[in-house]
Amino acid sequence: MTLPTRLRLVAALAAAAAALLAAGQLPALAVDDPPAPVTGNATHFDGLGAPYGGCGLPQSELDSQDFVALNVYNLPGDYSSFPTRPLPPSEADRIGLWNNGLNCGRFVTVTIGDRCTGINDGAPGQPFCRNGSWVADGYNGATLTMVVADSCGDGNAWCRDDPYHLDLATGSLNRFARDGVPVGDLYPNHWNNRHVSWSFVPAPNYSGDLRIGFLQGAQRYWPAIAVSHLPNGIHGVEYLSDGAWRAATMNSDMGQSYVIGASTSGGTDFQIRVRDAAGTLVNGGRVYRFGLPAGCGGTCSAAYTPVSYTTSDGTGATASPSASVSPSASASPSVSVSPSPTGGPSSPSAGCAASWRVTGTWSGGFQAEVTVRNTGAAPIAGWTTSFGFPAGQRLASSWNATAGQSGSEVTATNASWNGALPAGGTTSWGLVATGDAATPTGLACTAR
Repeated sequence: MTLPTRLRLVAALAAAAAALLAAGQLPALAVDDPPAPVTGNATHFDGLGAPYGGCGLPQSELDSQDFVALNVYNLPGDYSSFPTRPLPPSEADRIGLWNNGLNCGRFVTVTIGDRCTGINDGAPGQPFCRNGSWVADGYNGATLTMVVADSCGDGNAWCRDDPYHLDLATGSLNRFARDGVPVGDLYPNHWNNRHVSWSFVPAPNYSGDLRIGFLQGAQRYWPAIAVSHLPNGIHGVEYLSDGAWRAATMNSDMGQSYVIGASTSGGTDFQIRVRDAAGTLVNGGRVYRFGLPAGCGGTCSAAYTPVSYTTSDGTGATASPSASVSPSASASPSVSVSPSPTGGPSSPSAGCAASWRVTGTWSGGFQAEVTVRNTGAAPIAGWTTSFGFPAGQRLASSWNATAGQSGSEVTATNASWNGALPAGGTTSWGLVATGDAATPTGLACTAR
């Protein structure tokens, strides 16, 4: 059964965040991690909706396109109550592993378990896998590492009765792999809301640094940001104001979004530091400094407006590093920035260059990433990359760019949120293609 896509109401979230600010931030209630690994039922859903997933990021900005939702509530047997989110300290026993958003941005390694031979529809008040039994088959043991990006608050038995239930992105089901090879046909014929076992893990193969962007409606008096590309989740953001570090307010229970304050009251210059799921300051307390993007005017209109930043961590300010993460081996699509390329960079053209990296392969297809870098001394407003497939490969899907193929030639133009790059700035777009992985020909970038 596919759960419906969850829609996000930006105005309502902004109002909720404003109310929290007015009343004072609700204390973060950290639910302990479950013993590892745990076993639960697994359902699937089609996508995050627009403009945001439960963690406060557009789907295109996630660190991986393999993502999961965790249960908002711990309400076994109660299918009609929908307590106000985030849940206050007086309702701590009702908090599910969504953890009021505090498990956002963390990774989980998921392993496929037994399939139900009966009815496993999550009907309220009914047992799981009734009129049947749990059986193992050839898909048991397939694994995939996924990022927590959404929440399950629906009134069904999965989201209420099973504390370890996972809702998995539908597009990820056939990317589970055994011995590095995707299983390929787990869904739909061999699915039936299986058991899975899972546990939290640090971001695999982590490199680079944080990504920061302003949310829709952000402005100097409501500077709402989203923080992503995290080494081990996010349990808090602190901002520097009038010389003192202050705890930022989480934006409703969107766990990667916080409402910060300016370095000087009413200003547009911001300095933050971030704490991870262990409460530890990320990168030893590194300070990230940035301003409200000029492209926002008075208010940011895009769902997500990325910002460049400088950092200081005892060695002086440095240019904003770009991020890279490969959340899982084999065929896991990931949205990442500035990886170490395996294909050589193209010659700079009109201020930008492109490089290529294969991030996963399987029989009959592969996934790759194209990194775009502004090589000029001035900002650019947009970019287009182009290349040729050398041996009949075909573009199947893409993200973070508008891409198309004519003959062997592939052309990709920036999305609305990642076209503007400062001098030295980088971004990337990803693709899945059919055919054997190979370095493309004529890889080029044109800036505008």
